Amino acid sequence: MYLNNVDAVAKSPLGEWGGFYAIIDCNSFYCSCERLFRPDLANKPVVVLSNNDGCIVSRTDEAKALGIDMAVPYYQCKNEIQRNGVAVFSSNYNLYGELSMRVMDTLRQIMGASRVEVYSVDEAFLNMDIVPPAELHSTAKHIKDTVELWTGIKVSIGVAPTKLLSKMANKLSKKDKQGTQGVLVLDTHEKIIDALQCTAVGDIWGIGRKYAHKLKQLYNIYNAYELSQMNEAFAQKHLGGVVGVRLLKELKGEPCIAMKDPLETKKNIMTTRMFGKPVYTLTEVKEAVATYTARAAEKLRRQYSAAQVLQVFVVTNNTKTDAYNYEPKSRYNYTKLPYATSNTAELLKATLALAEQLFVPGLKYLKAGVMLGGIVPDAAVQGNLFETIQTNNHKKLMQTLDNINFAMQEDAIKYVASGLTRNWKMRQELRSKKYTTRWDELYEVG
Repeated sequence: MYLNNVDAVAKSPLGEWGGFYAIIDCNSFYCSCERLFRPDLANKPVVVLSNNDGCIVSRTDEAKALGIDMAVPYYQCKNEIQRNGVAVFSSNYNLYGELSMRVMDTLRQIMGASRVEVYSVDEAFLNMDIVPPAELHSTAKHIKDTVELWTGIKVSIGVAPTKLLSKMANKLSKKDKQGTQGVLVLDTHEKIIDALQCTAVGDIWGIGRKYAHKLKQLYNIYNAYELSQMNEAFAQKHLGGVVGVRLLKELKGEPCIAMKDPLETKKNIMTTRMFGKPVYTLTEVKEAVATYTARAAEKLRRQYSAAQVLQVFVVTNNTKTDAYNYEPKSRYNYTKLPYATSNTAELLKATLALAEQLFVPGLKYLKAGVMLGGIVPDAAVQGNLFETIQTNNHKKLMQTLDNINFAMQEDAIKYVASGLTRNWKMRQELRSKKYTTRWDELYEVG
């Protein structure tokens, strides 16, 4: 009923494509960052753990070959990991963030900043419309070689007429690394159709587990090619309306997902972490909330904004043991300030008061977080009738504070409300050194 009468992908002439997109994806990024400073781990199995050393969030090909699955709790496969000599690391976000910035800066130097969209810490889209179709593969290969030479991080690249198809090409390039050498360009109808037929419906960017199950069970759609043969009425009804129609058009080779402005400011800023161990006291909860408030304020000032709405939330568990065993309950409260500000001290007054209101003695606290909303440009803040804007926000003081902490790292200057010992901090028992951001942890060549 919903099938098209003709093969839409095969019918569309190549000349109608206005340009191409590429996506660069760092291979097993967290593991690649660890290997960069541990050359002895080349070609050896490596895994990286999530916050509090909980689950596996990154694996090398060698670890995958051992049957180590993604998102599996570390304690469940710890014996197997030790038996096979797998190197294990806690997440080292300072290192990963620094190396991610190097990769993205390299892409900007090659293509120009306006043609790069940073999609995640290890992925970026490129607008390739200035590259002649005959030079797409050689250009992608040049980009790959340059990134790997300048940063040491291995990458894979997929190129296609739409962003969705480029994601598909990238995924397929990783499945056959020897055959593709990490670069796959879908520049003909034949290549696109072959890629669609080789891609399971659940592997399509934007199709989650729920939709994949529905498509297979109800409509016998098992791969991307079969889905591409459906019409817009089907997508409108069964794939989420406008979003589904956009996805279907992208599958057919019609660009519908535009490149995003890299300078786009966030409308909400949230900072949250699981505690390294369950906490029970108001002091510890307030220390965590103060720490997260300071972090959120830094992010706020980094985009030259101010916030007027503040929300604090906590996650509790009523079980008596110190184990996390979930069934958590979330509690939150919020407030609106008289005027928007980016001054950490002003934000702390409000968030600490909210933390006190939320705290209930006797409960076990697993997590806390702070979210800033009502965000406006700091140059357009409406001032207080009784104070100047400069006094309200203490911009020079905040700028000095940020500069020192950025240069020195690890809260060289911090508010005492955030605590001195921070026993609740996230566990990172297997963290490597911050080789690129700390003078006392620089890599030593002996």
